[in-house]
Amino acid sequence: MKAVMFETFQQPPRIATLPDPTPEPHGVVLQVGATGVCRSDWHGWMGHDTDITLPHVPGHELAGTIRAVGRDVTRWSVGDRVTVPFVGGCGACPECHAGHQQVCQDQFQPGFTHWGSFAEYVSIHHADMNLVGLADDMDFATAASLGCRFATSFRAVVDQGRAGAGQWVAVHGCGGVGLSAVMIANALGAQVVAIDIDPAKLALARELGALAVVDGSTVADVPEAVREITRGGAHVSLDALGHPVTCVNSVLSLRRRGKHVQVGLMLADQATPPVPMDRVIAHELEILGSHGMQAHRYGAMLDMVQSGKLAPERLVGQQIALDDAPEALMTMDRFQSVGATVITRF
Repeated sequence: MKAVMFETFQQPPRIATLPDPTPEPHGVVLQVGATGVCRSDWHGWMGHDTDITLPHVPGHELAGTIRAVGRDVTRWSVGDRVTVPFVGGCGACPECHAGHQQVCQDQFQPGFTHWGSFAEYVSIHHADMNLVGLADDMDFATAASLGCRFATSFRAVVDQGRAGAGQWVAVHGCGGVGLSAVMIANALGAQVVAIDIDPAKLALARELGALAVVDGSTVADVPEAVREITRGGAHVSLDALGHPVTCVNSVLSLRRRGKHVQVGLMLADQATPPVPMDRVIAHELEILGSHGMQAHRYGAMLDMVQSGKLAPERLVGQQIALDDAPEALMTMDRFQSVGATVITRF
């Protein structure tokens, strides 16, 4: 198969011809129809993820068609159109038995724990638990964008933040995760404030339902600006970027007894950011993490897509060829693109 591979962290990946994968007894092999290029892939290429062993094929936001099925798989067949959460459960640990596959004790992540989807084919483990079927009218580019950014945002806003109608929700960072969160919170009836330093992303946030925007490049005190707009602070605030500045800004944007949800990854030298714990204690704030979403929760999200309340296809940005993926991967830290960059030509 044709794939993107890197053999050394932080060195340019290359296009390679590699053996086609074979399914695990509990897994399947997908022919990749589309795969997103995510900042998490960039973190992996930088060497920030200890699960990765070299040489490596990145890619974890994917959708495609089943081409081979392991002998123990009962729910899926060759030809099925599917996607998969970027965190998969083992099915055997206490967290999986409780329905919390997103924090499985023995989780797998294509593109991290094993070779991923920047390739013509990818192996997916524990298929009966982790695959999600796709409607025939959902294109693969849209489906691929669900797996990390959109589904992660759905869990962060709905399950972790428990945002509701009339509440103020602040979204710090309007990349793929942040814009997804804007759309989802607006669909729930929340009042959204979007924060970024890119006017184009802020303009798209308004189109997706943000009631107000804050340009962090021109505002001296972002939390103060959010508190002024919301008349006291957000009920729920998300760091959708993953940076010490946006993390602190999110916490300081909250009203008393508000919820901060950390969605964006902070790794390497940013893994332990300073958090204003004096404010957390005095205002009884909640600090929550959000790490993907279980396959069994996709139904609620897909129902909102089917009804027209959510339109994830609006967040698909540039569609590129696999040959363009090495450059796209290496430049993910520059935050240049609006919407999700998706590989659709192999």
